[in-house]
Amino acid sequence: MREWRQRRHLSQLELANEIEISARHLSFVETGRSQPSRGMVLKLAESLGVPLRERNSLLVSAGYAPMYGALPLTDPSMTAARNAVELILAGHEPHPALLVDRHWTLVSANRSAQHFFTQISPALLAPPVNVLRATLHPDGLAPLIENLPQWRSHVLARVARDLELTADATLAELLTELRSYPGGVQDLDSDLPGVVVPIRVRSPAGVLSMFSTTTVFGTAVEVTLSELVFEAFYPADETTANILRQLAGSQVAS
Repeated sequence: MREWRQRRHLSQLELANEIEISARHLSFVETGRSQPSRGMVLKLAESLGVPLRERNSLLVSAGYAPMYGALPLTDPSMTAARNAVELILAGHEPHPALLVDRHWTLVSANRSAQHFFTQISPALLAPPVNVLRATLHPDGLAPLIENLPQWRSHVLARVARDLELTADATLAELLTELRSYPGGVQDLDSDLPGVVVPIRVRSPAGVLSMFSTTTVFGTAVEVTLSELVFEAFYPADETTANILRQLAGSQVAS
C-alpha cells in the first residue's frame, strides 16, 4: 500500500485526510502493525486509483478473497460486452479502430485497421500480436511512418504513463523493448504540430495523417473489461478521409 501511495505522490497525511482516518492509523496499516478491514483495503485502493487486478492482489495480501472477476471475453456472461465491442469497431468504419488490453495485445480490429496489417512482417503478426511492437519495430510500420521520432516519443510517453498508473511488470518490459528500437525522439513540448499529435503513414494511395482517441468501459467492475481499450483513428485532413473511404470501398467490393 505504501508503494501505491508513493507512486501517486501522496504523503501519509494527505491520503489519511482524503479517506478520513488518522495518519497514525495509516502508518500502522502500511507497516503491518494494524490489520486493515476489507472495507479499508477497498477504500484505500479506490482513493489511490489502483487497477482492479491489483486490488484483488491487495485483498489477498490482507487475507481476504479477491472481489473482482477476471473472465475471458468469450465467456457467455460477457456476451453483451462482446456485442458492444463489435458494434463500436464496425461503427467506426471506414476509419481504423483497434481493441487492445492493457499490455497492448490486439484483441480485435475492424476491417480498416486490418488493411495496415499487410504492411507488417508476418513474424510480428503471429499471435499474440502486440500493437506497439508491430508499429515501432523496424520490420513493422516504422519505416512507413513519416514522423517516426514524433510518434515514437508520443507512444513511449504514453506507455510510461500507463506503467506509472499500473506498476505492471509486463508493461515495464515492453517499454524497455520499445525504447531499444531505432527511430529517434522528439520533444513533444516543442514545435507542436497543432491540437493533436498525428501519425503520418505512407501508403500506395498517398500519405495518411490520422489522430487517435481512446475509449474504455467506464463502469467496468470486472478485470478483463476494465483493462480493454479502444484505439480509434480519425483522418487529420480531407486527403486522408478520401483515401480511407476508397480503401473501405475496395474492401467491400473484393
